Amino acid sequence: MISQSQGRLPDRRPLSIVDIGSNSIRLVIYEGIARSPTILFNEKMMAGLGRGIYSTGRLDPEAVDLALEEFRRFRALSEQAGAESLHVIATAAAREAENGPDFIRRAEEIFGVPIRVLSGREEANYAALGIVSAFRDPDGISGDLGGGSLELVDIRGRNRAEGTTLPLGGLRLQEMAKGSIDSAVAIARTELKRASFLEEGRGRTFYCVGGTWRNLARLHMNMRGYPLEVMHHYEFDMSTFSSFLRQIIDGDLSRLKGIDRISKSRRALLPYGAAVLREIYQAMTPEKVVVSALGVREGYLYSLLDEEGQRQDPLLSAAEELAVLRARSVTHSRELATWTGEAFEAFGIEETIDEARYRRAACLLTDIGWRAHPDYRGTQSLNIIAHAAFIEVDHPGRAFIALTSLFRHEGIYEDAVSPVMGTLAGPLYLQRARILGALLRVVYLFSAAMPGVIPNLKWRKGEGGRLSLVVPRKYADLTGDRPDRRMALLGKVLRRPMDIVLSDD
Repeated sequence: MISQSQGRLPDRRPLSIVDIGSNSIRLVIYEGIARSPTILFNEKMMAGLGRGIYSTGRLDPEAVDLALEEFRRFRALSEQAGAESLHVIATAAAREAENGPDFIRRAEEIFGVPIRVLSGREEANYAALGIVSAFRDPDGISGDLGGGSLELVDIRGRNRAEGTTLPLGGLRLQEMAKGSIDSAVAIARTELKRASFLEEGRGRTFYCVGGTWRNLARLHMNMRGYPLEVMHHYEFDMSTFSSFLRQIIDGDLSRLKGIDRISKSRRALLPYGAAVLREIYQAMTPEKVVVSALGVREGYLYSLLDEEGQRQDPLLSAAEELAVLRARSVTHSRELATWTGEAFEAFGIEETIDEARYRRAACLLTDIGWRAHPDYRGTQSLNIIAHAAFIEVDHPGRAFIALTSLFRHEGIYEDAVSPVMGTLAGPLYLQRARILGALLRVVYLFSAAMPGVIPNLKWRKGEGGRLSLVVPRKYADLTGDRPDRRMALLGKVLRRPMDIVLSDD
């Protein structure tokens, strides 16, 4: 009996990571070590190990018992999912508490593997690696806000400065301030002075990591009526940023849209997370504040990759994996990714590095909806792409990739545009999606979604700006009225005469 579905990649070896934090503990089972990690199973518990640690110096005893009991379930889940290895990391509360070593010893007996208790420097480094793995050429300062500590690291590309750990985690700050948000603001301001390098982040990016800040971002999305519920690479609207944080700090939460979707334990920490974020913003004055869905766990996973694996493009890797799993031919998808680059060059379209990456990803993903009903292939593909767990792609780029599949299936007419995705993409990406979608509608009529034909199709410039798609005569039977009409429509989009010609070359 086959136990693994064809929806899984056959060359992956599952592994589990348990992240023991000061507030939450999470088990994540990954399909394997990959540049774009895929989650097989994910479970979280809000243990609150660090509750009271500031006054007692010890882990909360009830939380310890609850966590140890849950660890048995985590190990059983890991084994049930077929994970071949189990990695357990622990952060601020476990390393600082007087009874931390005893807790770790008991946890190791349950898990059956050594637990790596991260130092503050190691925790900061892995959090920064999470940003390095999730953003192309990051430039700014990352902040990972947990329950017990805040890790700050200056990042330039793949280079990371030595990080700083501050006692500003939500649970700890709440206790230090004795429940007073005014005291919390003062404490945060004082502690952040120790991170003098924040001034070097002026005009750059601040990368937010951690559950409290992600929940703040979700509330901000709801307040704006933001069209896409994807957390990674969400950029706060800076015109409303300060007033939004002020509202959270003041504790005016009851009327916020979406507040009921946040657990009560998380909700209580939102004002403290907002206070820390506002003080960082005032000390750093970044150009933008961006949310990362990847943090310490993903940074740790990234560190397990070899150098070659770390240098892979995670967006293109994930897109190719989806093509392997869902397209009729991944080889055909790869041919499209290369050939459309040649076509854009012939069209005189200059692309930035990201624009070229997004075009290639769109080509790799354009056939993933082929099993759906023909009337819904475009919409289904758009929804899959818009909400996929992609990294190293911003939201306008994500919208471009999704719209390309929509146009490729449904045509490039005005009523085919998704208003939500069109707004998010912006005028440039919307037009690029139309061009690429129209081009794909032409070339699929020659390839029938199978490889071998596309690399033989070339472009030739003629008089009056005419551009011809040159088809070798051996493929003459593939030409006809329908390809001609679609080529004419592509010409309208590009505002230049275009046709299809046969060649004996």
